[in-house]
Amino acid sequence: MGIFKKLSSAKTAVTAPQTYKHNPFDRLDSYVPLATPQNALYRELREAVPVLDAAIYKIVRLTGGFRAECSKSVNTDRLNTFLKNVSVGGNQQGIESFVSTYLEQLLTYGTAVGEIVTDSHGRFAALYNADLDDIELRRGDDGLSTVVCVKNFYETAPVPYPQLITLSVLNPDAGSLGGNSIMKGLPFVSNILMKIYNTIGINWERVGNVRFAVTYKPQNDVVDRAYARDRAQQVAREWSEAMQSGKQVRDFVAVGDVSIKAIGADNQILDSEVPVRQMLEQIVAKTGIPPFMLGLSWSSTERMSSQQADALTSELEAYRRILTPAIEKICRFWLNSNGIQDSVEVVWNNITLQDEVELARAALYRAQSKRIEQELKEIE
Repeated sequence: MGIFKKLSSAKTAVTAPQTYKHNPFDRLDSYVPLATPQNALYRELREAVPVLDAAIYKIVRLTGGFRAECSKSVNTDRLNTFLKNVSVGGNQQGIESFVSTYLEQLLTYGTAVGEIVTDSHGRFAALYNADLDDIELRRGDDGLSTVVCVKNFYETAPVPYPQLITLSVLNPDAGSLGGNSIMKGLPFVSNILMKIYNTIGINWERVGNVRFAVTYKPQNDVVDRAYARDRAQQVAREWSEAMQSGKQVRDFVAVGDVSIKAIGADNQILDSEVPVRQMLEQIVAKTGIPPFMLGLSWSSTERMSSQQADALTSELEAYRRILTPAIEKICRFWLNSNGIQDSVEVVWNNITLQDEVELARAALYRAQSKRIEQELKEIE
């Protein structure tokens, strides 16, 4: 019996939802491409706004590592050894590399697609992070399942082995197949921020690089008025030579009524601290990362920082819940492909050292309360 036949166990038929709209021609427009203009926009946002790029990488790193555990310790050791050394994309190694790219794709585009690569004998060989530009999604005939399709030259066809595909979506809309990026809603705010930064650069080019206005005022005599143009050109040449960059400082000598003023010296550049912070607050709030972790030195008390860290822990736990089914599917495939009948569970590491301290303190409080309860029972 082939490996794929063993994996495709019989399932109970599921009826389609009553609220699902059935259309006899829905196959014509049921394909949902993942290569949307928004994806290109999100990539440009990460390049244009470094805070966004840093926040996504920070989330990926803070999500932490994990370990697969089976009911038998022998299977646990074998499975984790394989996951530690599995090839990923041909240039990386270990399932954590796969999960990091998978989560980064999920945060940036709202949808992540991965694949289990097998050898000619159907055995687990490698993991691969799919490019969303080559993938389209289609709703299944039952209205509940999602069919992953690959775009070829002239057609789009479902993948031949869907059991090898992992698909995760982030904050999907009701009735939608794909998810939403954490950067959804930020293009408008980021556009304003980029305009402010661009204007600051233009203003500094104008004001920082000082320009001068040299004005020659002819006198009332006939000779001065007759040669006003020639004298103005001479003043312009002399001033240009005097302002040429060089090690030697040259003096400027002119005859007549000549006035020199710096252009823009009296103008002040608008204070951009308040509007820039307002835009950054919107961006940081969308990412869920505390400002101090992104290098933003905003006023924050120690208690506020602790609360922000707790909120970040909740955000990371939510991302872990999305990743866990995909990781368990990979682990179950390895167990089945090796003929091992065992259960598997993904155990995540504690996020920070602060969590370790809080867990230890909670365990201490529970032990103390239990001891007090026993002492009260003995007294009674």
